[in-house]
Amino acid sequence: MIYDDKIFGLKGPIFIFGASGFIGANLLKDIFSVRKDVYAVTHDATKAWRLKLLNVPFENVVHCDILSQNSVNHVFETYKPRTVFNLAAYGAYSKQKNINLTYETNVLGTVNILENCNEETVYIHAGSSSEYGFNCAAPTENDELEPNSHYAVSKVSAAYLIEFYAKVHHRKALNLRLYSIYGDWEEPDRLIPRLVEKARHGGYPPLVSPDISRDFVYISDCVEAFLAAALNVNAAISGKSYNIATGFKTTMRELVEASRQTFNLKNEPVWGSMPNRAWDLAEWFGDPTAANQELDWKARTPLAEGLLKYKNWQEVSDYDQKIIDAFSNPSLNPVITAIVACYKDAQAIPFMYARLVKTFNEMKVRYEIIFVNDASPDNQETVINEICQKDSNVIGVTHSRNFGSQSAFLSGMEISTGDAVVLMDGDLQDPPEIIPQFYEKWKAGFEVTYGVRVQREMKPHIHFFYKLFYKIFQNLSYIPIPRDAGDFSMIDRKVVKELVALPETEQFLRGLRAWVGFKQTGVDYVRPERMFGVSTNNWTKNIWWAKKAIFSFSFAPLELMSYAGFLLTGASIFGIFYQIWAKYFLDPNTPQGITTIVVLITFFGGLTLLGISFLGEYISKIFEETKKRPKFIRTKIQKGSKIFKTTAEIRALVEERKK
Repeated sequence: MIYDDKIFGLKGPIFIFGASGFIGANLLKDIFSVRKDVYAVTHDATKAWRLKLLNVPFENVVHCDILSQNSVNHVFETYKPRTVFNLAAYGAYSKQKNINLTYETNVLGTVNILENCNEETVYIHAGSSSEYGFNCAAPTENDELEPNSHYAVSKVSAAYLIEFYAKVHHRKALNLRLYSIYGDWEEPDRLIPRLVEKARHGGYPPLVSPDISRDFVYISDCVEAFLAAALNVNAAISGKSYNIATGFKTTMRELVEASRQTFNLKNEPVWGSMPNRAWDLAEWFGDPTAANQELDWKARTPLAEGLLKYKNWQEVSDYDQKIIDAFSNPSLNPVITAIVACYKDAQAIPFMYARLVKTFNEMKVRYEIIFVNDASPDNQETVINEICQKDSNVIGVTHSRNFGSQSAFLSGMEISTGDAVVLMDGDLQDPPEIIPQFYEKWKAGFEVTYGVRVQREMKPHIHFFYKLFYKIFQNLSYIPIPRDAGDFSMIDRKVVKELVALPETEQFLRGLRAWVGFKQTGVDYVRPERMFGVSTNNWTKNIWWAKKAIFSFSFAPLELMSYAGFLLTGASIFGIFYQIWAKYFLDPNTPQGITTIVVLITFFGGLTLLGISFLGEYISKIFEETKKRPKFIRTKIQKGSKIFKTTAEIRALVEERKK
């Protein structure tokens, strides 16, 4: 590349916030092709498909929520970057309508990053030409700012923040006001990508008014502007803003005419087939004089040449299939939610978190981790809170009392947003390292993948009783239940929705997981012992679990009592006739003692009580279901540094995440 020398001149390590976006991905790609101390800093980005297709190594992807000061502090302390490019933004596109998130991302996020930079750190910010708003006809950087949208106001605020930190806190920081950047890896639904895509096939996309204008800058020129800014920032210019523009106004009519000539299109375009947007203005172009003089930067690529370069990139990148599919298909970069049911697991939770993050990073997937504190008596809640503060991809849920692991899993599933959900116990007996095997099965089309415990690290006699129970349960159940399969599993989003929607109060998930059907398979694994403490299970609890499983998914006890009733009634009738026949036809001294009566009464009495107890178990389940009590009660949900405690807040958050 023509700017390899500039890349070598950057001080490392290098951070690129918003690296999953259009410009950030190009900046990352070009720098990474020359040196490896560059890190893509991203947070649950909806556009992370670029990082996936660029095959960015997991060790070069850093998860960080710039809205969380603790999260930003953590990554700065860990990596100690010396050059920071901040391209993280929200609100630039019409589909990004959350006003609060616009200000939080563009203003608060900028503050959190600048607070962690020191006097030696180089900070280059992606501003916007929209900062000029109504004053958009070739303004210089000293001209009045007249923002005409919330996004523009937020970017103006960020520009003033950069000036403040440069003058008061001596930061080496610059703001680049970007005009209309276009080129490789831009979103397929944007103007020029659609124009070039349609032009390659002899047509045009829907068009706005022909008099709308822009100042188009090719992506490689934009990348070079960021490099030039990082290399040329000094005390004299620190805090300033620069226009990254060509200086030429290009109307939509001129843009379409350039594409007609470049791609030899014969037919005429249809203007006005797409409505103008509120911020579309007839005069919108920049004055790059200051950037030319003080940053030694100038746009090199004429529009026709840029369109041709971008056309060639579309053709060699398999654009129609690979790029468009990646942009529109989230499964190319899925979110996996791990739901961890925790009770007396305070020591194990940090290890569980570290192993989960390592596993997900190696899988190159986005992740969400939900720790459900089922009213544990230890300091488990504090441990979870600390992890939430550090990583905004982690959610902490606290229950009002101990509702049990099944309710904990359901509580997590209800608020999960992942394309697939992994259920795990918090004691590390469900190894996170098995998740990639689940993931491969999920990608192969299996909607449910469960762990099969081929061996347990426990005493042989206890292992024998577990194996015996699963064999009996499998034989008694009225639906096929996988043997030796616990809750540890990966479940597709559509199956999660079905499980959460089931109305029954007492839920036995491994049975319900089989009952709902879908395409299922198992993965063998060895279940290790607890890393810390002792198991909360005991013989009484294990018997309770066995009863819950059998009475939830089997009518065999009732059927057994029916058969026993018929059999013993018949035997009793036979005994009466035999007694009479023996008395009068075989031996007049046939015994008539009390022993026979006692044995028979005890036997039939015990059988009656057993039958009533079986019936009582089923009636108790009916009684429990008719109450329609909630399966759990949450007292707190924490996501990042945000804490929701009131019933109304929790309910609103749950409903929002269900959508």
